[in-house]
Amino acid sequence: MRVAIIGCGKIAQIRHIPEYLANEDAELAGYYDFNLERAEGLADEFGGKAYESVESLLEDETVDAVSVCAANNAHAEITIAALKAGKHVLCEKPMATKLEDCEAMVKTAKECGRYLMIGQNQRLAKAHVKAKELLKQGLIGDVITFRTSFGHGGPETWSIDPGKASWFFDKKKAAMGAMADLGVHKTDLIQFLLDSTVKETTAKVTTLNKRDAGGNLIGVDDNAVCIYVMDNGVVGTMTASWTYYGEEDNSTILYGTDGIMKIYDDPKYSIVVTRKNGEKIMYDIDQIQTNDNQTKSGIIDAFVEAVTAGKKPSIDGESVLTAMKAVFASIQSSDEGKTIEIK
Repeated sequence: MRVAIIGCGKIAQIRHIPEYLANEDAELAGYYDFNLERAEGLADEFGGKAYESVESLLEDETVDAVSVCAANNAHAEITIAALKAGKHVLCEKPMATKLEDCEAMVKTAKECGRYLMIGQNQRLAKAHVKAKELLKQGLIGDVITFRTSFGHGGPETWSIDPGKASWFFDKKKAAMGAMADLGVHKTDLIQFLLDSTVKETTAKVTTLNKRDAGGNLIGVDDNAVCIYVMDNGVVGTMTASWTYYGEEDNSTILYGTDGIMKIYDDPKYSIVVTRKNGEKIMYDIDQIQTNDNQTKSGIIDAFVEAVTAGKKPSIDGESVLTAMKAVFASIQSSDEGKTIEIK
């Protein structure tokens, strides 16, 4: 599978490119970035061609698929153009900045007979896969409530152009902040774990602390706190933050009728279950990846396998629509100061 990278920033360099290189069924064919020198540097280092425009890349019939790693506001336009050009697409999260764009991406993939996969990698984390298995076995009974969080010190140390001028803080390019950057991960995850979708959200999506190069509060949210009601009746909280200035938190805690399951909450054990009868069960499976400790995501391998085997990706665009609906509804809830029911 010959794949090209569109947007050669940090996520492309830390995750997409190394994971394609490690996959024997994939070949890096090319790169596009608004900074042509950056694309040329990657082509020189890893092989393939640097393209001067997205259009010229998509016109290349030897390219089978693309990874869309551009800024949030470009996801939909590039993805739709790539699908229409006959390419399979792996698009980074958030899927797009408007629900209608997300839906258009899914519709276009169907019309063009091409695969669209979204980089919601938390579904593939080993402890999350195991946790879902244990939940199905009834280890903690029926889940009643949950608490899921994703927070770190912000993207300014992560961006390819680090600092307070990061595009993540630019309302025009990013559109949304911590809610779309981190909140969509945990929203998608809780739906995956519970086999249930968010039907109602009451949220506060706001900017509390993060400032730009001019000393002003950034134009996108740096914190989001949401109360989710799932369609199976489970109620819980989802918190996303760019202001956890100590250690990163990427934990999920599920409270069931027969016990409590803590995932990626303990520094040693990736799952800790405390049952109602006092029994404690600990699982040493893996450690969640962090900004400072990147591990293989599994997303690229899953995408390559889907395309080469001719089967729908496990995390296809349509399956992510419900999480995106919850993200947009939470922003609406915060803006309007009321609970929003998701149709």
